[in-house]
This record gives sequence, structure tokens and C-alpha cells, in this order.
Amino acid sequence: MEVGPGTGNLSMKILEHAKKLIAFEIDTRMIAELKKRVIGTPYQQKLDVRAGDVLRCDDWPNFDVCVANLPYQISSPFVFRLLLQRPLPRYAVLMFQKEFADRLIAKPGSKLYCRLSVNVQLLAKVEHLMKVKRSEFRPPPKVDSAVVRIEPKNPPPPINYKEWDGLLRIAFHRKNKTLLSSFKQNQVISMLDKNYRVVCSVKNKPIPKDFSIKDYIEKVLTENGFVTKRARTMEIEDFLALLLAFNKVDIHFA
Repeated sequence: MEVGPGTGNLSMKILEHAKKLIAFEIDTRMIAELKKRVIGTPYQQKLDVRAGDVLRCDDWPNFDVCVANLPYQISSPFVFRLLLQRPLPRYAVLMFQKEFADRLIAKPGSKLYCRLSVNVQLLAKVEHLMKVKRSEFRPPPKVDSAVVRIEPKNPPPPINYKEWDGLLRIAFHRKNKTLLSSFKQNQVISMLDKNYRVVCSVKNKPIPKDFSIKDYIEKVLTENGFVTKRARTMEIEDFLALLLAFNKVDIHFA
């Protein structure tokens, strides 16, 4: 699957090796140009061009490899749609703005380390392939780019992704603050209290009249050694351990 084939320079190279190429393109002029290039060639039957926005397509076709040069505004939603696609592709080779690519591969302690870094690295192996200077394009954009290879982990980690992402949203909302500080925000306290009471209701688990979700959360963080931890320095294994600790005492994030 190729996203944004344009006039088809890369598409023609892909068609030399692929059994089939499914290309998503918004610009009808580009679609006409691409189709013109394959008419009367052995590649004509191998090319399937689909008009429209790839993110607005409800059902992506099955594909083995994805290739794309993505605009910044759709980079994040596209990556997560790719990693949640079933069946999983073998890998994707994608070009992003350099800053976005750097966030994908950022490690704990880096200024660029963020929720995106943790989410993608949980679900996939990410490898930086090459830098692409802005001067390589005509007309040149305002920023440099980078090409990365994303290989989804198959099978994917056996976790509830909505729960996982809910935890990360809280932890990375203020990634330089301690987890205790992040979990003491009123909005967070209110949401987790509501979730806890729903779970207890389903389990017929009585809740003491003097129960305080705020104290309950602090107890979990303290007993598991997370009170002074900060999201910006935590490994994926730390976040998994934190999620498990909360879930064990019926605190949920989705």
C-alpha cells in the first residue's frame, strides 16, 4: 500500500517487484498521471488506485508492506491506524518530518520522549533509516525529513490498549512532574473514582463510606515505588508494571 503516490516515480519502482500495489491519492490530477504511466504496460493489472483520504477510508485493504511520505498533520493518526490494522502488515517504510521521526525513536530521558514514543515502541520495532534534507525537494519545504522502518510486533502485546493509552495520557500530561503530582489532578481523581465505583458495582465489592480514591491512588504509587517517578525517565516495562499495579486493585483507565 502506497499513500500519496503523486505522479508515480516511486510507484513504478514498487511495481517492478510487488505482486500488487494499492495506491491512495487525494489529487485527481495525480491519479490521472499515474494511470497514464501504466496504460499498456505489464503493470496496468497490478495497480489499484483509490481516490480519497486514506484516513477516511473505513476499511483498509489487506497489505503486506506500506510505503508513504506523510504530511505532519496526519503522521500520528496514520501510525496508530497502521499499528492497529488487522491483519498486521510485515512492516512500513515511512518518511516524516524529522522532528516527528525523532519522537518515534526517542528513549527515556530524551527531551523528545513522549506518549507517542512509548506507544509506538510498545507495539513495534522502530528503526531510523536515513535523513532527507529539505534541499532534496522541489520546492524545498521548511524542515528536514527522515525515513523510518516500523515493524509491528506480531503477535501484539496482550494488553488492553485503551487502558494503556489512558494511563499514558495522565502520566505524560506533565511528563516532568512526579507521578504522584500527575495523579492528584482533580480531573484525574474524578475520572478514576467514577471508574473504580463502576468496577466495584459490577463485582459487588462494598466501598467504605470514608473511602478516598486520592488516598487509594497514593497508596498504590507508594507501595509500588512510583511516587517520585517521572514519565520522561520511565521505561516501557515501568509503565506496564504501573498499569498492572493499578488494575490489581480495580483502578482502570478506560
